[in-house]
Order: sequence, then structure tokens, then C-alpha cells
Amino acid sequence: MKKYPTGTQRTSNTSPLKEVFEELLEAYKLKDTYSEKTVIQEWGALMGKTVASRTQSLSIRKKVLYAKISSGPLKKEMIMNKSKIMSLIAEKYGKDVVEDIVFL
Repeated sequence: MKKYPTGTQRTSNTSPLKEVFEELLEAYKLKDTYSEKTVIQEWGALMGKTVASRTQSLSIRKKVLYAKISSGPLKKEMIMNKSKIMSLIAEKYGKDVVEDIVFL
């Protein structure tokens, strides 16, 4: 008696979970969405506690990151360092995840 029906037998090939997960994201065209959610989720770790505590909301639409900052001076400083923030995001998550940042 066979354990699996014909055509659905398991193979002995093994792959690391990370590779399989990335293949799955590619197959279902969810890689961009996953990367965007990861940027939002890890904003505090990426920017630090001070920026994270003064960030009221974050969202990404059409590869543009919208960050609502509650502190005026911090917002101006972030606008001046926009290219550095963009390069941090590109370095960690890929350059196609976020193409622009708008500070509100």
C-alpha cells in the first residue's frame, strides 16, 4: 500500500526555509507587498527610538512611503536627510521597495 497517490509523491530534495519562502513570494507575486510591510514593521529599528516615538503613522502606496511626523524640527531634519534614509531602506530591503518618501 502506497502512502501517497501517484504524482504527488514527496521528493528527498530539501531546501532551506528562507529559499522556499522567497520562491513562494515570487510565485504569488507578493514579494513587493511583503517588503513594504517589513519596512513599516521595522521602522523603529531602522530609524531609532526617537524617530519611532515621534512617527504617528506610516503607509506605502505606489512605492512612496508616507511618514507622519509629530515633531516639526525632526520632520525638517528628516527632509534634509531624505537621501540617507532612502539609501538605508534600499540597502536593507532592496532599492525597488521605496522610490520616494513624503514626510507629513
